[in-house]
Amino acid sequence: MKIITSGASYLDIDAYACCIAYAELLNLQGIPARAVSSAKPNASVSKTVLDWGRAFQTHEPLLTDEFILVDVSDYHHFDPLVMLDQVVEVIDHHPGYEDYWAKKLGSAADIRPIGAAATQVFQRWQISDLLAKISEQSAALLATAILDNTLNFTSQMTTAADIDAYAELAFRAKLATDWPEKYFLECQASINSDLANALATDLKRLKPESNLPQVFAQMTVWDADALLQKHRPAISQWMAEQGDDWMLNVISIRDRKSCLLVEPELSQQKLNRLMQFGWCSGMAVVEPSMLRKELLKLSLSVAPCSKS
Repeated sequence: MKIITSGASYLDIDAYACCIAYAELLNLQGIPARAVSSAKPNASVSKTVLDWGRAFQTHEPLLTDEFILVDVSDYHHFDPLVMLDQVVEVIDHHPGYEDYWAKKLGSAADIRPIGAAATQVFQRWQISDLLAKISEQSAALLATAILDNTLNFTSQMTTAADIDAYAELAFRAKLATDWPEKYFLECQASINSDLANALATDLKRLKPESNLPQVFAQMTVWDADALLQKHRPAISQWMAEQGDDWMLNVISIRDRKSCLLVEPELSQQKLNRLMQFGWCSGMAVVEPSMLRKELLKLSLSVAPCSKS
C-alpha cells in the first residue's frame, strides 16, 4: 500500500489537495494508495472545500507499506505515522532538503521552485494520460491549492506551469470565475471566528540558529488591514505566549501585500539581516506579498545566527 501524507503540525490546502488527488491517480493506475494524515486541516481548507466531501482515510501503517510525502521534505516535520526508511517519493516546493532526498531517492524526489505542489501533482495526471478521468472534486482541490499557494497568482514564485494548471483544473472542476474571491473571503471568515486555532494551525517552529524568528505563523486573507484592525491586540498576545522570538505574516490577496507583524526587537534584527524592512510600531508592509517559503529560501543564503 502507498500511503500519501504530509506534515505533522497541520494540513494546508496544498497538502490536503495533493494527498487526495495523488491517491486517486495511483488507484486509477492500479496502485493501491490511501490519503492518510494525523494532522488537522487549517483555515485554508475552507467550509466549501470540506463540503466537497473528499476526506482522508484511516489506516494503521504496516511494515510493507511505502510512503509518499507531498508538500513537505523536511523529515523533522513529517507526519508521525511515516517510517522514514520506507519513503519512496517526495513531491515538494520548499527549499532546504533537495540534496538529502536527491541522494536518497534520485529522480523520485521532485523538489523544485514552483508556486504549488498541487501543480506538480497535476503534471503527474497530465503525463499519465488519465486527466480525463480526474474527479471534479480532485480537480477543484488542486485548483484551489494553486490559488492559495500562488496568492491568486501574485506570488513571485508563481510559474507559467501554475497558471496553465489552474486553467485546466478550474475548467474540469467547473469552478465559477469568482471562486478566488469567494474562497479567500471564506478563509478570512474562518480565521475571524477562531483566531487562536487559525494561528496554531499555520505555525512553524524553527531552530534557534535559524535566520528567521523561531515562531513563524502565517495566514492568507482577502483583506489583511481589516483583520489586523480587529484582532491585532489578541494576535500579539497569543504570539507572545508562544515565545520571545516570533513573527506573523498576514498575506493580503486584495492588496497584494504582506503585513509582517514582528514586535520583538530580536526578531526584527534577524529579518533585517535578510533585507531592509521599514518597521513602524512592530509592523512592516512588503509589496508584493512574500510567502514564508520565500523568506526561508532567502534565509538560507545568509550565515546562520549565533545560538547565544
